[in-house]
Amino acid sequence: MPRLRLNKVLAQAGLTSRRGAEKLITEGRVAINGVVTRDLATLADPDADVVTVDGAPLPRTETLRYVLLYKPRGYVTTVRDPQGRPVVTDLVPSDVRLYPVGRLDADVEGALLLTNDGPLTNHLLHPRYEVPRVYEAEVEGDVRPGDLPRWRRGVTLDDGPAAPLAVDLLGRADGDSTRLRLTFAEGRKHEVKRFCDALGHRVVRLRRVAFGPIELGRPRPGQWRALAPREVAQLRARVV
Repeated sequence: MPRLRLNKVLAQAGLTSRRGAEKLITEGRVAINGVVTRDLATLADPDADVVTVDGAPLPRTETLRYVLLYKPRGYVTTVRDPQGRPVVTDLVPSDVRLYPVGRLDADVEGALLLTNDGPLTNHLLHPRYEVPRVYEAEVEGDVRPGDLPRWRRGVTLDDGPAAPLAVDLLGRADGDSTRLRLTFAEGRKHEVKRFCDALGHRVVRLRRVAFGPIELGRPRPGQWRALAPREVAQLRARVV
């Protein structure tokens, strides 16, 4: 492994954030091969150097995994369910424990990231980074092009204003319903459903087709794939 800045080594070990790691270094609590350093520019190889904090070695780091799953309807977005319902991690065999990045309701399908990279997960879910989530929604009733300005202005929900980054009309669906493409920058609970309800159009079916720069593509429900290194780099660049 190449030599990395010491604050990154500490963060990747899951010990703290990079900012928290900088504080540990400047306080003289971090040593490399027994030598204390307060220099934030210090580099270390986590595979070759012995890095300690307050005299204790860093916890052994797991190999980081990044997966895109087409979550099927009926699966719970968690690692276990006390009610015995199927969980998304059942669909992705792995030699390390993976965790979902955010949640999709049991009746919602589509793009779901899973990883054991805790710091990246926290950044992707933090509201300050406004990572876009793109959904295709089938809603009850007839939504016409002239209605879209009202949708784009947003509404006020019980937990505050909700306004999509984008709303596009995809066309009519079977029966008395309309297909829309909606992009939101937050992952608030049931936000898309509540937003559509507030505009008088109940969601009949909901699918997430992109999370940040990662697009679902054309897999079948239940299929998954490992993210390519360039896709992981795109995710990291989104939350720098």
